[in-house]
Amino acid sequence: MQITRNDIDALNATIAISLEQADFEEKVSAVLKDYRKNANIPGFRKGHVPMGMIKKQYETAVTADEVNKLLQENLNKYIQEEKLELLGNPLPVMQEDIDWKAASLSFSFELGLAPAFDVKIKSKKAITAYKIEADKKMIEEQLNYLQKQYGKLESQTEVVEGTELSLKVVNEDAAIDQTTTIEWEQIKGKKNQKAFITAGLNSAFTIKTKGLFTEDHITARVLGTNVSDLENIPAEVEVTVTEANKRILADLDQELFDKLYAPGEVKNVTELKEKIKSGIESQFSQQAEQKLLNDVTERLIEETKFDLPKEFLIKWLQQSGENPLSQEEAVAEFEKSEKGIRYQLIEGWLVKNNDLQLQFEELQNFAKDMIKKQMAQYGQLNPSDKELDDIAARIFSNQEETKRLSDQLMSQKLLDFYKENANLKEKKVTYDSFVKEAYGNAK
Repeated sequence: MQITRNDIDALNATIAISLEQADFEEKVSAVLKDYRKNANIPGFRKGHVPMGMIKKQYETAVTADEVNKLLQENLNKYIQEEKLELLGNPLPVMQEDIDWKAASLSFSFELGLAPAFDVKIKSKKAITAYKIEADKKMIEEQLNYLQKQYGKLESQTEVVEGTELSLKVVNEDAAIDQTTTIEWEQIKGKKNQKAFITAGLNSAFTIKTKGLFTEDHITARVLGTNVSDLENIPAEVEVTVTEANKRILADLDQELFDKLYAPGEVKNVTELKEKIKSGIESQFSQQAEQKLLNDVTERLIEETKFDLPKEFLIKWLQQSGENPLSQEEAVAEFEKSEKGIRYQLIEGWLVKNNDLQLQFEELQNFAKDMIKKQMAQYGQLNPSDKELDDIAARIFSNQEETKRLSDQLMSQKLLDFYKENANLKEKKVTYDSFVKEAYGNAK
């Protein structure tokens, strides 16, 4: 067997493999002998079929199969030994009418080579790292929500402003028969609010659905439908207020503080607001970090210049899927996936050159930390090590889950690396400003 490589250019090469009959005839012979032992052919006892008949029927197919195994094994070995970094898989150069009995056989494969490049983390223009701060309005709204949540309801004998209302909503033609609860502020407009007050408790009244509530999702919930189906709702419904309750807010005292946090952790309203602020900003930080990760990724793709073996990749895309693609389809697929290919190469360079490879132990710890957080949401605050190990083992037995966790951890490692090494400038913004500037109307 002889293997030779021809570098066409920096991104394309071919590998030629020449085989002699001696390279595979022993394996072919062994397979044919095994076929002969097990062949059931009318007129012959099992194991006594003439070898000439076996060869006539199976030799070409067996030779092709054994040669293919030999080619793949040695091609992969050569690629590993030569440390070739490929894009896609080697593509066999098609041949017609191969003479499998020839003294020597030659096969060629096309290779797409990964480009050589360097990645500069520090861009000339700084990338904005947003720090989203909770404003006073948000903090007050959350404080009010907590007071409501831990407060109490006081039954009312009439419908008045500020009450929470239990409703029965009916429209027989539209098959609507719903019971639900709304807050007074969710009723839109003075006219609609007056209709509820005028009807009072336990008196059915008809009201138009259009413009009845302040938000579409409230209308959908009250009518038992989806926001996407609101255009199909009836023009009117019959509403009965079955209960009216006044929400008495919980006092801002030590009893409430100790319900919200560990006893003694919060001692006054100022400290409570700081805790609320910190909690809101912690939730916002995930969005800001995802935005930063996306922005650094885009900048790296934009500023890291290298060529790809485009023609090879288009040909590979044509042949690699379950169903072959046309030339036009493969070109479209390449254009759609080119950015992803470029980032995969850039990410691979960063991981290799900055020792960011994932270790199983850190992936295991990452998984157990996530499990602990999820269990804490359901009140299980101190799971044992054995519980965590058992759950983690079940997760790692699922390839898709393992990949999902690996991707999440790699994203976190890259984000930490970018924070330390990229050219970033912090910008403090409110959440509304962040949404507007980062995702819409940003200039």
